[in-house]
Amino acid sequence: MIKWISLAFRLLAALVLAQTLFYKFTAAAESVFIFQTLGAEPAGRIAAGVIELVIVILLLIPRTAMIGSVLGAGTMLGAIASHLFVLGVVVMEDRGLLFGLAVFTLVCCTIAFLLERKRMAHST
Repeated sequence: MIKWISLAFRLLAALVLAQTLFYKFTAAAESVFIFQTLGAEPAGRIAAGVIELVIVILLLIPRTAMIGSVLGAGTMLGAIASHLFVLGVVVMEDRGLLFGLAVFTLVCCTIAFLLERKRMAHST
């Protein structure tokens, strides 16, 4: 049962991260604005996209799920900190959607990590 619940949280996190890749890799206005504001456009935007792509792959492979969930949580903590200290919760009139997605993904990755840790402890 833990295996399937963990998979659900990993899939949710991976879906959110995968969906944002399009915006980062196509230089969507929101992504460009965010990374310009952070002083990291375009290299930071592209690097973030590559890192998030790697995280998506790690989350989808059972053997690397713990690593993916830790990296995903860490990346989302960085995104949340950027919102709280530099960007603001609302970016380009998005009503806090990007901030909310970062919090949601952080929660999913954290739960997935805890479930995977528990599952691995029971399998040894």
